[in-house]
Amino acid sequence: MAKSRQYFSPQDASMSPTSARSRDWEGPSRWTEYLGPDLTSSASSRSSRNVGPEGQVLSSGGSSKGLNIQWVVQLIEVAEGLMAKMYRLNQILDYPDPANHLFSEAFWKAGVFPNHPKICLLLSKKFPEHFSKLQLERVDKAALDALHDGAEVHLQNLEPWVQLLLDLMAFREQALRLILDLSSTVITLLPHQNSLILHAFMDLFCSFARVNLFSEKIPRKLMLQMYNLLHAISRNERDCDFYHRLVQFIDSYDPPLKGLQEDLNFVSPRIGEVLEAVGPIIFLSTDTRKLRNEGFLSPYHPRYPDILTNSAHPMRAQDLANVTSYREWVLLGYLVCPDELLRVTSIDIALVVLKENLVLTLFRDESILVHEDYQLYVLPRILESKKMAKSGRIKQKDADLEYSVAKQVEKMISEVHEQALVLCDTIHRERRILLKQEIGRMVLFFTDQPSLLAPNIQKWYFCLALAQSEVIWYFQHVGIASSKSRATRIIPVDIDPSDPTIGFLLDGMDQLCCLVRKYIAAIRGYALSYLSSCAGRIRFLLGTPGIVALDLDASLKGLLQKIVLHLENIPKPQGENISAITCDLSDFRKDWLSILMIVTSARSSINIRHLEKATVSTGKEGLLSEGNSAYNWSRCVDELESQLSKHGSLKKLYFYHQHLTAVFRNTMFGPEGRPQHCCAWLGVASSFPECASPIVPEEVTKIGRDAVLYVESLIESIMGGLEGLINILDSDGGFGALETQLLPEQAASYLNNASRVPVPSGKSPKGVGGFPLPGHESYPENNNSIKMLEAAMQRLTNLCSLLNDMEPICVLNHVFVLREYMRECILGNFRRRLLAVLKTDNDLQRPSVLESLIHRHMRVVHLAEQHISMDLTQGIREVLLTEAFSGPVSSLHLFEKSTEQLSGSAAEVVCNWYIENIVKDVSGAGILFTPMHECFKSTRPVGGYFAESVTDLRELQAFVRIFGGYGADRLDKMMKEHTAALLNCIDTSLRSNREVLEAVVGSMHSGDRMERDACLKQIVDLDTVIGFCVEAGQALAFDHLLAEATGAVLEEHLPLIHSLLAGVVKHIPEEMPEKNEIRRIKGVANSVVLAGNHDSEWVRSILEEVGGANNGSWSLLPYLFATFMTSNIWNTTGFNVETGGFNNNIHCLARCIDAVIAGSEYVRLEREHQQRQSLSNGHGDENLDLEIQTRLSAEASIKSAMQLFIKFSTGIVLDSWGEANRSHLVAKLIFLDQVSEISQYLPRSSLEPYIPYAILRSIYSQYYSNSPSMSLALLAASPHYSPAVSLAHLSPVMKQARGDSTPQYGANDSGFFKGTSSHSQDHLYNTDSGSLRSGDSKHRNLRRSGPLDYSSSRKSKFVEGSTSNSTGPSPLPRFAVSRSGPISYK
Repeated sequence: MAKSRQYFSPQDASMSPTSARSRDWEGPSRWTEYLGPDLTSSASSRSSRNVGPEGQVLSSGGSSKGLNIQWVVQLIEVAEGLMAKMYRLNQILDYPDPANHLFSEAFWKAGVFPNHPKICLLLSKKFPEHFSKLQLERVDKAALDALHDGAEVHLQNLEPWVQLLLDLMAFREQALRLILDLSSTVITLLPHQNSLILHAFMDLFCSFARVNLFSEKIPRKLMLQMYNLLHAISRNERDCDFYHRLVQFIDSYDPPLKGLQEDLNFVSPRIGEVLEAVGPIIFLSTDTRKLRNEGFLSPYHPRYPDILTNSAHPMRAQDLANVTSYREWVLLGYLVCPDELLRVTSIDIALVVLKENLVLTLFRDESILVHEDYQLYVLPRILESKKMAKSGRIKQKDADLEYSVAKQVEKMISEVHEQALVLCDTIHRERRILLKQEIGRMVLFFTDQPSLLAPNIQKWYFCLALAQSEVIWYFQHVGIASSKSRATRIIPVDIDPSDPTIGFLLDGMDQLCCLVRKYIAAIRGYALSYLSSCAGRIRFLLGTPGIVALDLDASLKGLLQKIVLHLENIPKPQGENISAITCDLSDFRKDWLSILMIVTSARSSINIRHLEKATVSTGKEGLLSEGNSAYNWSRCVDELESQLSKHGSLKKLYFYHQHLTAVFRNTMFGPEGRPQHCCAWLGVASSFPECASPIVPEEVTKIGRDAVLYVESLIESIMGGLEGLINILDSDGGFGALETQLLPEQAASYLNNASRVPVPSGKSPKGVGGFPLPGHESYPENNNSIKMLEAAMQRLTNLCSLLNDMEPICVLNHVFVLREYMRECILGNFRRRLLAVLKTDNDLQRPSVLESLIHRHMRVVHLAEQHISMDLTQGIREVLLTEAFSGPVSSLHLFEKSTEQLSGSAAEVVCNWYIENIVKDVSGAGILFTPMHECFKSTRPVGGYFAESVTDLRELQAFVRIFGGYGADRLDKMMKEHTAALLNCIDTSLRSNREVLEAVVGSMHSGDRMERDACLKQIVDLDTVIGFCVEAGQALAFDHLLAEATGAVLEEHLPLIHSLLAGVVKHIPEEMPEKNEIRRIKGVANSVVLAGNHDSEWVRSILEEVGGANNGSWSLLPYLFATFMTSNIWNTTGFNVETGGFNNNIHCLARCIDAVIAGSEYVRLEREHQQRQSLSNGHGDENLDLEIQTRLSAEASIKSAMQLFIKFSTGIVLDSWGEANRSHLVAKLIFLDQVSEISQYLPRSSLEPYIPYAILRSIYSQYYSNSPSMSLALLAASPHYSPAVSLAHLSPVMKQARGDSTPQYGANDSGFFKGTSSHSQDHLYNTDSGSLRSGDSKHRNLRRSGPLDYSSSRKSKFVEGSTSNSTGPSPLPRFAVSRSGPISYK
């Protein structure tokens, strides 16, 4: 059909009845649109897929006695095209219900019909009345006027679909003629005699029936009536030329079964014969015991697996491969030829098929409810025959038999529907279970014995066809409901969506096809050998006396000779590579079918019976049997793939792909799911695009897109299952259960309970304390968890191995590589798990716990990695790197600081938490830095843990191991930003108070105390600045801990780099200003505590980055810090022996003062040196001497500044002390002592002129001699003072210094002061926070014991002296009473 005919004009002369009739009979050239321009290639290529073994037929052209079977093939193709067009129309119109005249809103918006429902419904309901008799103007005058205005547009929209009605009418006439011709001329249509012609005839018969049954689902009546109305409106009330013929056609097929039964009545006897002939094959296909016993499936005997059974005849196996078609023949044949049910043997055949089916597929997923149609259209015909037989209108004997048979048929049709509802699902489930077992055995046997595969290839076809039928049946019957014309009736069919047999069948079919493809060369070689031997047998038969006596005509004899030549010219496989042999046997098959059409025609003088009688006397196979066998084996040479596609293709599952996805999700990871089935579920999609019809071009895009979405959906489910298996193993019930360890206190409690209570003899695996007893895994109630763990491990390894080895899935131009999806899934799951466990319900997860969880997850990944040919460990490292650093890669190689440093989300979360909750203490948890234990502590939990649980050195080491150097750098960068803001506040305070500070400096140097005190009171926001400095000191302490942790990790994992860095730092030249390279090295060394004074270098780098300390006011910095002694903060400050610090973190102020003074002096002098160097004219020797002098001068300047701070601080402290105001004196003195201990620029002797050793000894002696639970620093309780949590029970050393029971701590218990006590100071252990430090911590400037070299005897002396006249907890009463001693001077 030319393209121009799709949109014809009503004025075209071709629409006249004469031309239409001539086109109806002009033969195959009429169907160009459905067959394509090349009729021959289209017929030959498509028939092999859809028609069967007769697909390569072409007419011999030399004999008028034979039929041209090419017309049969083409009309079957035309039927496919017509149904594709009707299917598309149904989609466009949103599946209307023409029988009940029900149309949805989308129907009217589709643009095919005018959106005037009243007129359209009236035209449809009054069919076949002419519109002129319906008085449409009274129904809807406005709609009729609108139709007049837009008649041409609506006419053009309807034209292609009205052309479809014309094509249906023409197809009916041509197909009927051809069916009648075949039925009347072909001598025999029995499967064992004329199988090839039989399949062509029955396929045409079924296609004809399906096309007309499907046509009921489109609005034929409305289409014709509306088109004729629009034609009359635009053509002066004249009907279209074909109107009356189409009315007669549609009316005769309303309902379609009525017209089919009338039109096909003439071929009814031939159909009955065919159905009776295929009955035994259908019975055999349902007899599973016989199939197994005779070896039609696996060759293993069902009762005796060691015995092989192979009594199955190849020809019967070939018939069984077509049993699916036979069942469809039965359903359609008895439906359109009901009289054939009155045959005696037909009842059992129909009963077997009807009992197993509820629907009859018409096209794709369109079907009819077969039992309802049998009751509506077959049962009345049977009742009529029964009535006629009862009335005795024919001979009595035949009437009695017919009456009896009719009665049985009536009973069968009435009862089989209920039987099918109850039994069909059970029957097919049992068959699927059988196939699951048999396919597995077949694959096992033929994998072991591949040489037996080729002779039994027909069994493979049967097995594939049976499995294909069962899978498609399952999805056809999921959620069955009646058609839209009978929407109120729903058949309740219980189809289990979690049936695991579907996955086994899909996988089994995939394995069968893969095995055939693997040994395709052997199968071709066997087929070529068979054909070579067949050539000799056929030549022998042609030379027998019987054939010679037949006196064959020249054309038939020439064809037979050509057959022999074809077979004799086949290349011999001996000694050659069979896979390299190219052999096209299509000409052989064409000639053989031409012979069949001649000898099976009643018009031929030599027919099939003559040939059989002429060759049967030889005692061998007849000529036709040999030729048919050769025909079938020839297809194994050059059409093996098409044969596999015919019997094993599951492309029809595309129309059920949503159900397919649902069943996959319900079964894949269920109890009986198997990971190896994934290949088959995914591989199905590769054949989906084959469902697209060339008649409807848009289907290619839609089906391709749906196929891709199906694969993506399944891959998502598979990866979800993989992720679930990993998460099951990486859980407390998985590998976590194998790592259960008792805490020390739990172990102690368990041992106490176990020593008091005997081991229970019952089955309970738990002791009295609730802890599991040793060996509790062996108890029966715990076996399930172990089995679950083993099953999850096995499934994970199987799935990983399978996905790794799976071939890429190709759908159109999309290629899916499951290995890559699996890698992304595992790495993505690890990242999600990392972010999920990063925080607990309350707050941040402890880094050590997080590290253990990562290690546990890595064990699961390593388990999977053993079965995957890719490095997942490297991928995990990349994920951790991404979570620590997400900036551009170039930033890793550039030393210049980027404007915005990016970091991964995980590292960002952890760093922000540490800054907010530890350094800033935004939650107000009372964060204190404890110099004794080298960690932060809190008075209440910060989130879910106390501060010491997350700031201990081991926790920070775990943080560094997780996020590496980039994570540590990010945390360091954030603390630098925070500290820079605090230093800016100091700078602001210096600027704002500059004049006051200058006045204070003058008064201090002149000794004018009154003026000094007056100026000190004028300094604004002093307490605020102190708070900022304390916070900066906390940042310094935390960064020092981080640097120690980083250095420990570096030394543990990269000792060579650590030692190299330590050695390089020792030999770095001391220059000022430092070169960029030296500055970088010192920065790296400082980040791992290898560069001397960590705090001052850190502050120095901050000031250099932000350009701080760049004005003259910074020279007043020591005086500003000295004014801190006048703050009211000292009133609530108390020293805690157990922590080695103060209760309000004032000891962090000492770190800040030392670091800021040193860092600012370095920066200031470096700037001055640069200015002098720029003024010099490049004198090298002078510059070298200047650099050395500048370095020395910097250290001297820092020492001078620190001494100024000590001098004026002590002066302010001692001058402000009096009888009424002395509570803060001890805290200030201890603070100044700590400053001298911290700073490496302040010699210990520099404090002696201002605070004699005797005073400090007395203070420390009283602190260490009293109970640690007492607050000795305050004379009176302050409402602002919150005593620190007592950690006395965790102190490593306790001894009785006196005779009473008061405990006294050794000199090493302060954890802050360093001296030469007799107790060992080389190994410090903190049992509370779990920090373990070696003697290598000597790099710290903090001394770890008391400030002086006092011994135990001297300490006892001071204790005794301090008890005289003691009335309170303060260590000062003895000085206050005596009014003598070193601190009583003015």
